[in-house]
Amino acid sequence: MESKVKLLGHPVHPMLIVFPLGLLATSLIFDIVFLITGDGKFAEVSFWMISAGIIGGLLAAIFGLWDWLAIPANTRAKTIGMWHGLGNVLVTGLFIVSWLLRMDDARNPDTVAIVLSFVGIALALVTGWLGGELVDRLGIGVDRGAHSNSPSSLSDLPATDEATNIGRGAQMQ
Repeated sequence: MESKVKLLGHPVHPMLIVFPLGLLATSLIFDIVFLITGDGKFAEVSFWMISAGIIGGLLAAIFGLWDWLAIPANTRAKTIGMWHGLGNVLVTGLFIVSWLLRMDDARNPDTVAIVLSFVGIALALVTGWLGGELVDRLGIGVDRGAHSNSPSSLSDLPATDEATNIGRGAQMQ
């Protein structure tokens, strides 16, 4: 299935996710530098990066949901997309809580706020892989001939195999 929302011929959701992912991951780097140096300026930069990352994540989620609604029902892609989306809602929620815990003193976040950021990034690695599986393996958002029931990229099976009626072969019959 092709992405339902495009800008100049390219899907919007993948364009938008790079911003929150980059901002939130970099906020963790600034937290680590804060923990090493004790310099509150690094923690404050992290606070503002989290702020922008949350806003970007919520915006990307709108377009991701729109595309997910267009994935054919009862396919592996629909299930993976659901876990990708729900996982990213959790990632955003973890960062929102981390952000709220930092509000009173952005230069001196408590340990829980930083731990939530670590957990959020660890989960974002998983949800990012799921998003990659949707696009790179299943072709979701790429073209109308997407193979939305292909086996996992971890399975060592081909994405399309008309002889076994997997993937694109099943949809073309």
